[in-house]
Amino acid sequence: MRRKILFYPVTFLILTFLSEITVSGAFPETYGSDTVDIQKLYNGRAWRNLYYRIKGDQFLFTTEFLPGNVTVEGKEYGNLKFKYDIYNDELLIITDHGIILQMNKEMIELFDMKYNDQVYYFKNLDADSLSILSGFINVMYEGNTSLYVKYRKEILLLAVENKYDMFNQINRIYLEKGGTMTQVNTRREFLNLLKDHKQQVHNYIKSNKIRITRKNPESFKPVVEYYDKLQQ
Repeated sequence: MRRKILFYPVTFLILTFLSEITVSGAFPETYGSDTVDIQKLYNGRAWRNLYYRIKGDQFLFTTEFLPGNVTVEGKEYGNLKFKYDIYNDELLIITDHGIILQMNKEMIELFDMKYNDQVYYFKNLDADSLSILSGFINVMYEGNTSLYVKYRKEILLLAVENKYDMFNQINRIYLEKGGTMTQVNTRREFLNLLKDHKQQVHNYIKSNKIRITRKNPESFKPVVEYYDKLQQ
């Protein structure tokens, strides 16, 4: 079960604006006028960038805030703006007053972000000693066989001209089949997990000229969808 960690200082700061916000209608209707709901959404820490000296950035896709939605303890909030910090695995939100907050991750269940006309769906998995996957994961496909992606960034020391540190993105692919979650590191490992329909899958990949690579997690999706249909 997730621990609920309440960050009161920032929540108090947000609530000082509450009467002004409610009267002026600064929040979209999807927020409602419920003080508790607003407090729950903006329960987080004031954010500042600690990595400005490092080449690149810690975010997924872009440094810009992206439109999206979030579910916090069963309550859905829409018409928001997010940035997903994949170095720290934290979600940032910007308020209507321009305050950037690191949201309380323990309270987030789901969120989505739209980038380049595509919506990416994420869910928050509890840390579990029996699981190889935790935190925010991209739900690429869910069915009898499911496909997930964990986006991460690491810092490579002195990677630029032997002077500057640099962010480097890593995509980890996971396949869930028969209740077992397996990390996929190579094309061979991936196809081996689908070996009960080996020939059909091979023919599908060849005829559709699919190049499977971790650099492009989307390349796994049509193959898993096809395999799932064969299972029906």
